[in-house]
Amino acid sequence: MTQMSRRHVLALGVGGALGASIGAPLRSACASEAGTDAHGISAFGDLKYPADFHHFDYVNPSAPKGGTFSLIPSTRSYNQSYQTFNSLNAYILKGDGAQGMDMTFSPLMVRGSDEPDAMYGLAAKSVQISPDRLVYRFTMRPEAKFHDGTKLTAHDAAFSLTTLKAKGHPLIIVQMRDFVNAEAIDDATLVVTFAKGRARDVPLYVAGLPIFSKAYYASRPFDESTLDIPLGSGPYRVGRFEVNRYIEFERVKDWWAADLPVCRGSYNFDVVRYEFYRDRDVAFEGFTGKSYLYREEFTSRIWATRYDFPAVKDGRVKMEVVPDDTPSGAQGWFINTRREKFRDPRVREALINAFDFEWTNKTIMYGAYARTVSPFQNSDLMAGNAPPSPEELKLLEPFRGQVPDDVFTVPFTPPVTDGSGQDRSLLRKAQQLLNEAGVPIKDGKRMLPNGEVFKIEFLLDEPSFQPHHAPYVKNLATLGIEANVRLVDAVQYRARQDDFDFDMTIQRFSMSATPGDAMRSFFSSQVANTKGSYNLAGIASPAIDAMIEKIMSADTREELTVACRAFDRLFRAGRYWVPQWYNKTHRLAYWDQFGHPQKLPRYANGVGAPDIWWHEPAKAAKLEQAK
Repeated sequence: MTQMSRRHVLALGVGGALGASIGAPLRSACASEAGTDAHGISAFGDLKYPADFHHFDYVNPSAPKGGTFSLIPSTRSYNQSYQTFNSLNAYILKGDGAQGMDMTFSPLMVRGSDEPDAMYGLAAKSVQISPDRLVYRFTMRPEAKFHDGTKLTAHDAAFSLTTLKAKGHPLIIVQMRDFVNAEAIDDATLVVTFAKGRARDVPLYVAGLPIFSKAYYASRPFDESTLDIPLGSGPYRVGRFEVNRYIEFERVKDWWAADLPVCRGSYNFDVVRYEFYRDRDVAFEGFTGKSYLYREEFTSRIWATRYDFPAVKDGRVKMEVVPDDTPSGAQGWFINTRREKFRDPRVREALINAFDFEWTNKTIMYGAYARTVSPFQNSDLMAGNAPPSPEELKLLEPFRGQVPDDVFTVPFTPPVTDGSGQDRSLLRKAQQLLNEAGVPIKDGKRMLPNGEVFKIEFLLDEPSFQPHHAPYVKNLATLGIEANVRLVDAVQYRARQDDFDFDMTIQRFSMSATPGDAMRSFFSSQVANTKGSYNLAGIASPAIDAMIEKIMSADTREELTVACRAFDRLFRAGRYWVPQWYNKTHRLAYWDQFGHPQKLPRYANGVGAPDIWWHEPAKAAKLEQAK
């Protein structure tokens, strides 16, 4: 969710990616459930760091402060866009929210990026959890304050959580479904109550939400798009900006949390600047001209052919390939099953057969990618290439006869083509499927049951993706389907996605290490018709809904893995998308004036930039001399 392999377009859940934590052994966090204070929480009660830890292992606690880090967006959430912004409210549906606004607010807790889902106290210094795990009692830090010097209290946190539940982006509201109430007992004590049978990760999600100033919003509507700079309490405040062009965030020099264990070695740049381009090819030219300083390259063609400009040859621009051992998530053309022409799964399978990944990868993408087949790609949450295990069958059997038969055999995998660009055997199979679905050929055109010509419009917001559509459109034409690409601007693109006004469109999301409640936003019937939801395909399956509930209620990682594999079988059997591709590395290029930890944390949203990188003045001076 997207240029080739945009790795973290949408982050699904609070975690990063599946895997064991790195470094020291895990410590139990369950003491809080007995009524004592705990300094952190996690999905299954494990924490790596003790209460008296000094800093996260993966940071440089002596990293210098200063300098500027500039980049173009490669992630988004809620109402944000990659190409533009027109609002500083990034937590509602209205407007296009500016990238980086999360840096201006402090949540109750923050992630430990070398653990799958652990969180440690920021605005809250500790938490007690009731024995039934439905009541979380947070103790706020007395030193916490907003940028205007006013105190940040439990009253602000309670206001923020209840306001987001009532007026936030629809996806926030969905993920807070099991959040019941937040009450400030006094300035220092916040009591958060969850519903019985709550999803396992909802407390983690709630603990990571921004805290707003109750006093600031006493005279302002929260649910309005605005360019007024909100009052924050985070490591950065909004600096200069020009709508649709750029936005800068200035480091708060006297930030109240700078010396907390969870913050040492982080937020080192004086300025973090986001540049906005409508076209990533044009953005690349901006990078070569030093209009911004850091770029993660998602286009294999550019990586293979265009990183030969003078600054690369003489070493002023560094190139790195960083392994990515996290789940690769899902990327593909999602098919809008709300539309009658896509209701029949045989039609959708025909569309899958018409895409020649092998030719596209070899000819357009320099063989840089592997085929995506699962939303849990590159993790052990994927269903195995065999019939379901006994544990999976126990979850799936109640739906036998209601779901495709291949759920109970080897999971569906897109076919491997002959790489010719027009695999005749697969196109013949696609024709057969269409005919069986009642979509025959008449006078060379594929006709829908209602007598209309079968047409498909691909909705796109980046011209650099057009070459990947061209061979696909050609193959669809061979099947008698009239397909075309509709390129729109970023604002129209998001509006049409929010309204589900498309036939097929590309989405990418990265999976959490501990999938949970966030899966509702992507796959559940609850949000299939909720404006702004990420369920672009319109999936409305009782079996998938039930499996999401099993995922959310799993008590152990073993149970979670079984439920995810069962879900994977159901999702893949539904033929809801035409899977695209993924990459197991991060391709980085940056002007050589930065430092970063030698071993980057596994769950740091890619490579930890800019949060744990730093400015190196000597390198920057050398760059200036080399002009």
